[in-house]
Amino acid sequence: MTEDDVRAIALSLPNVEEGVSYGRPAFKAFGKFLTRVRKEDNSVVLLGVNFDEREMLMESEPEVFHITAHYRDYPAVLARLDRVEPGTVRSFIERRWRECAPKKFLKEWDARNS
Repeated sequence: MTEDDVRAIALSLPNVEEGVSYGRPAFKAFGKFLTRVRKEDNSVVLLGVNFDEREMLMESEPEVFHITAHYRDYPAVLARLDRVEPGTVRSFIERRWRECAPKKFLKEWDARNS
């Protein structure tokens, strides 16, 4: 995957805006942080991943999933862009997008898209 692939996934969802965080591309959904690409290790930040799930991901696919000290206390995992499957990134970004979306919006969205 590339940074452009992450951008395409994020911007394919409604109410997502591109910005910058730490000098790198970042995306917000409904005014809330959605994801960003890290220059330091060419990874994408995937939020909304509880600690048990994160541990399982890092244990089962250590070449893909990791964290840094900064993210240790946050429900997040990092995924290396050169190793992660696009469908996996899409699933995590969509899941986080749903967490950011107002319930009324999601109800209408799901009714239109089911």
